[in-house]
Amino acid sequence: MEYFVNVVLPIPLKRHFTYSITPAEASFLLPGMRVSVPFGKSKIYTALVLEVHNTPPVVYEAKEIDQILDDVPLVNPVQLKHWEWIANYYMCTMGEMMRSALPSAFLLESETLILRNDEANVDESQLQDDEFLVFEALQHQSSLKVHEVSIIVDRKNVLPVLNRLLEKNIIYLKEEVYEQYKPKLVKYVKLGKEYLSDEALESLLETLSRAPKQSQVVLALFQLQSGSKKPISVSDLEKYSKASKAVISSLVEKGILEEYFIRKDRVTYDGAENSEIKTLNEHQLNALADIKKAFKEDKVTLLKGVTSSGKTEVYVQLISDFLEKGKQILYLLPEIALTTQLISRLQDYFGERISVFHSKYNIQERVEVWNNVLKGAEKAQIVIGARSSLFLPFDNLGLIIVDEEHEGSFKQFDPAPRYHARDAAIVLANLHGANILLGSATPSIESYFNAKHGKYGYAEINRRFGNVLMPDMELVDYKEALRKKRVKGHFSERLLQEIEESLGNGEQIILFQNRRGFAPVLECLTCGHTPQCSNCDVTLTYHQYKNQLRCHYCGFHTALPESCAACGSPELDTKGFGTEQVEEEVKKLFPAAKVGRMDLDTTRGKHAYEKIITSFEQQELDILVGTQMLTKGLDFRNVSLVGVMNADSLLNFPDYRAHERTFQMLTQVAGRAGRTQKRGKVIIQSYNPYHQILKQVTTGDYETMFQEQIYEREQYKYPPVNRIIKITFKHKNYNTLNEASEWFSGALRTNFGGTVLGPEFPPISRIRNQYLKHVLVKIGKNESLGRTKKNIKRIEKSFNSVSKFRSVRVIYNVDHI
Repeated sequence: MEYFVNVVLPIPLKRHFTYSITPAEASFLLPGMRVSVPFGKSKIYTALVLEVHNTPPVVYEAKEIDQILDDVPLVNPVQLKHWEWIANYYMCTMGEMMRSALPSAFLLESETLILRNDEANVDESQLQDDEFLVFEALQHQSSLKVHEVSIIVDRKNVLPVLNRLLEKNIIYLKEEVYEQYKPKLVKYVKLGKEYLSDEALESLLETLSRAPKQSQVVLALFQLQSGSKKPISVSDLEKYSKASKAVISSLVEKGILEEYFIRKDRVTYDGAENSEIKTLNEHQLNALADIKKAFKEDKVTLLKGVTSSGKTEVYVQLISDFLEKGKQILYLLPEIALTTQLISRLQDYFGERISVFHSKYNIQERVEVWNNVLKGAEKAQIVIGARSSLFLPFDNLGLIIVDEEHEGSFKQFDPAPRYHARDAAIVLANLHGANILLGSATPSIESYFNAKHGKYGYAEINRRFGNVLMPDMELVDYKEALRKKRVKGHFSERLLQEIEESLGNGEQIILFQNRRGFAPVLECLTCGHTPQCSNCDVTLTYHQYKNQLRCHYCGFHTALPESCAACGSPELDTKGFGTEQVEEEVKKLFPAAKVGRMDLDTTRGKHAYEKIITSFEQQELDILVGTQMLTKGLDFRNVSLVGVMNADSLLNFPDYRAHERTFQMLTQVAGRAGRTQKRGKVIIQSYNPYHQILKQVTTGDYETMFQEQIYEREQYKYPPVNRIIKITFKHKNYNTLNEASEWFSGALRTNFGGTVLGPEFPPISRIRNQYLKHVLVKIGKNESLGRTKKNIKRIEKSFNSVSKFRSVRVIYNVDHI
């Protein structure tokens, strides 16, 4: 009987592929194991087994698999079901899902090896110089890699050389899969076997009397061993004996010391569990009781707690309950910056049972977390991470906490799958039979809508912990201040007065400006020309610290011009302001204050978040200037003042969620102030202080904001009343894109009538030399989402059969936010 496997490859193709296997392989292979398979002419890919069966493929002859890469499944059945749901719901392929979910170290790529053909008769005199160099190198070693050939012949493009050698039959090529993950091995030492007795040790020390450094190392090792049973690493022995590596190496060579290696995880926690779980106050206990009641009914539960109300302590209590049941817990956060503070808080309670998983960790560290979760290791009982941690191989998941559930960063925009981590987490909890809690001070309209209609359970904490007062919020009319000349730089007199007072009291200040760089526009004062990005339809942002203009979309950058490119005038001026400019102005206005900045430019390194947050926590900085990274759930005890530099840039954004987002962001950033006994102060600068949203923020009136937004969305058929699918068309040719998007939207209108908007150019209509056009499809609550997607896919099939449209890229964004 013939055996076959269906596999998924990490490439964006809709279908699965079938390969043949032997009966022995069929008895060993299980879904979720990796195999390497040949694909195309010469490439070898890592594929994931979906099923083993006996049905041969109809259209093509099945190739054999190359090799089996795992002893046990790397991906469990629940994960595969979850991936399938995400691929179907968000209209992407399983291959894209696999590439996104697995750490790249598991997706082994093949590398081309150049080998000598032993059967070839080679006339060396006929070889060119570069060919001879490769041929000679292959006499000394069995195979070469492409980059090694490049070094040998001293040129970048070695393809012509290899092609000539192939034609002469001197070499042949082979693809070999190589492993990217290398376990971390720590070197340890112990005394050689023959020196373990007291007599042998005594005579050894006598023989070493002429080598005092070596004898010192042996004594140090003996003392360390007698103190504890722990293995002794070379670095510990070096420190303790104050000897060099060379001395220890010579003792190893003589056989006096023995070396051995122990495999260690790269991320470890050395502290102890030293904190008792705090006793909850009555408001927290009431919320906890409501949550548990909703959990019993197997409902998704929303916890709405004002900023600084102690939501984290409620989470800690729940985590503790689920740990006692022996369950795994997933704690999702929208921003890596948040993990920094939370990890240290949770480690105080739960010690080394915590693992962290996010994109700032390197490949090796992510593989170790994956393997620990797969084994159900003690150190991976609680996983804290950003949205990608959803894809870890949990098999005993009991609780998922989605903190700051309203955050837009939970939605992935590029590449596919364009999933929303909150919604995908709800499905994951469902598949595991786990409970899920969504927490926020300003819930998303959708979640609150579901809670209001009884679909979700609901709990609320409307008092700050310790009955601390909510911050006093004040709106400053910036237009009026400008008219009366009561401003310095971008600071109103009122804000400066409060900063002075806070600094005088030894308190800290946060200044929020949601735009990085120094200034978003550089303008010529003579002709009005502004430098544009050569790849995107966007003005270049001026970054003073590197003295360059940068594009925030494609990364293009150029040195700051000394004169206008259009008219040659040297009179250039900046318009608008970003975090860099705010930081510079603060330093000039308050030279004695220590100022820090937290935005994408200052947090590029792996531990950059940690350094900034820790120095602010330990009061090494007086003023912290930052973008939206600062708004999310960070807990600084000594911050008494928050200044919002320009609230209008948030309000005037072309998006149906602009008002909701402004309310959330300003409420969240205001919540960083006055988290201890003294009441905090928030100053919001705006050209339009009478705007309803700003008024609602100052009074903390979430309910009115919700009612107004729901009314508007019902009128214009937006979520949560309707569903939305955004279809983006991408092409480098402007006319082809226009034709293609018109054709597609015409077909959509024939199917769906008036609920199709577009095609329309977005505010930034060209990115990385590709033109973009959007079409929105609105789907009513009574219409089937699945049927709509099938119809759209059917239209795409016809669209792709038109030859000139085939090169147009079609991107789907389901539940676009």
